Amino acid sequence: MATGHDGHGAGTDLPPFTVGRALDISVDEVFLIGCLAALALYAWGVVRLRRRGDAWSVPRTVSFTLGIASILAVTCTGLNDYGMVLFSAHMTQHMIISMVSPILLLLGAPVTLLLRALPPTGRGRTGPRELLVRLLHSRWVRVVTSPLFTITLFVASLYGLYFTPLFDFLMETRVGHVTMMVHFLAVGLVFFWPIMGVDPGPHRPGHLMRMLELFATMPFHAFFGIALMMGSEPLVNTFADPPASLAVDAVEDQSAAGGMAWAFSEIPTVIVLIALVIQWYVSEQRTARRLDRVADRNGDRDLADYNAYLASLQARSG
Repeated sequence: MATGHDGHGAGTDLPPFTVGRALDISVDEVFLIGCLAALALYAWGVVRLRRRGDAWSVPRTVSFTLGIASILAVTCTGLNDYGMVLFSAHMTQHMIISMVSPILLLLGAPVTLLLRALPPTGRGRTGPRELLVRLLHSRWVRVVTSPLFTITLFVASLYGLYFTPLFDFLMETRVGHVTMMVHFLAVGLVFFWPIMGVDPGPHRPGHLMRMLELFATMPFHAFFGIALMMGSEPLVNTFADPPASLAVDAVEDQSAAGGMAWAFSEIPTVIVLIALVIQWYVSEQRTARRLDRVADRNGDRDLADYNAYLASLQARSG
């Protein structure tokens, strides 16, 4: 895959976009090293648990691995090169790394795994596990996981980036482009972390409130996609003049990017909603079993006490 777009992306000699060309290997060292390091750390945690006889969910491992694979698929392939000159290719990267990858990673429960795998250092001492617990309960984490912060950040990442000169500025350099992709991933993780509720955290609203948080961003996402689709001229300078070798009209490509943004506001939402409903059902079943165990231990004592209370009221009234 050719390189040379200002030294950090695809050049002006890219052939027309195809799925096959988008899947060609084109390594970005930052994301490759980061993803392999995250996967290695996760694998270390799983191995450590199993060596001491503890189980770890295979579906969680698969989900986390797929999350890492999805990041590599949009940053270490030809899609990353096309994403420098095609709005639709870039929007594919943005939507996957901010809405698909975070969901898959969080379903893998990496924080829970790390807490179980890291050994406690003992009373009066501070180690990696204690630092992680302290971070999870810190005021800073409470702020960044609050709905006011996460929803605002999620919406601002769309409008404050694409409809201001900031996007063009970041796309001018490789450092800026990598920073933007890392930002997309971080925003997705911060937004979905309290909603998914798989890993421990300081902010854990009820399941209904989580659903409301999830739906709160949908209108903003949909309007953003519609704004791109309805635009009669390029709205982002970076993609206003695609290379002639691509044989693409900038406005039509922008419309395709808008349609992609609109669609991705629906699909991940449905996935998360299904996960929330399942979690809610499991939580209710667990609560019911706990109450049944309490009732079995107490026998009919609660019912007998209540009947005695009613009898005493009747005796007083008589």
